[in-house]
Amino acid sequence: MSLLVLALVGFAAIAHAAWNIAIKRAGTSGPGFLWLSFIVGAVVFLPFGIFSLVDAGVDLLHWLWLAVVSGALQIAYFFLLQRGYRQGDVSVVYPLARGTGPLLTVVFAMILFGERPGLVALAGAALVIAGVVITGLAGGRADAANNRAGILYGLVIGVLIAVYTLWDSAAVTVGGMPAVGLYWGSVLFQFLLLAPVGLRSRRGLAATAKRHWVAILIVGVLAPLAYIIVLLAFQLAPVSLVAPAREVSVVLVGLAGWLFFHEPHPARRLVGAGVVLTGIALLAAS
Repeated sequence: MSLLVLALVGFAAIAHAAWNIAIKRAGTSGPGFLWLSFIVGAVVFLPFGIFSLVDAGVDLLHWLWLAVVSGALQIAYFFLLQRGYRQGDVSVVYPLARGTGPLLTVVFAMILFGERPGLVALAGAALVIAGVVITGLAGGRADAANNRAGILYGLVIGVLIAVYTLWDSAAVTVGGMPAVGLYWGSVLFQFLLLAPVGLRSRRGLAATAKRHWVAILIVGVLAPLAYIIVLLAFQLAPVSLVAPAREVSVVLVGLAGWLFFHEPHPARRLVGAGVVLTGIALLAAS
């Protein structure tokens, strides 16, 4: 992988970890919070999204189809992620999800896109996935076997991550969509699709905005930004390499679970982090 791709993936991982930590620290969830964050993302990225679509001369009907499906998948992801955080520790749900997702993504990128990463790259991907699983299984306040809800949600979210990653990567590579324009459209349709649910309780919506406005701004800006950067990386390097490499965010979230939320087993978290970083090094050398 080139230094540019590594830099993109690293920046995206920091942004991705930051908004996940913001959600956990805010202690909030639900359609109102999500809808408000979608408003922020749709407004902030509107000029960039429109410019990229016009500049690329995109077929709007083709863009509409790709963006609507992407938006629906992303809404399902956000809902499951928030519910998973309520049911289990962030350092169980998040690492397992981020391990299952890239594992499936690598397999299906090879099948669907004909990618053929070398042995060093595959070894690096395998180490990243192993590292996030180690971090996840060490992360709960109770033993992993007793944290079944967190493990279940982590695995289900991982499958959904693979689905939307493959869909969006195909849109910006095979489909020729600009990364900014595609994901701005996805956020816009997330906002529109969730509007009936988000507006159901306007009093509750106002209370959420007043109490959690900082988290709403962080998620609204950083979640789209992180993913747009990953889509740019997909246009420069194989999906089977970028998808595992971006999981360096697991290291940051796992350590944050220990430092900020007092979740246990720091030694095992550090071992998992070391395995992930070794895998990233192999991916960088491939």
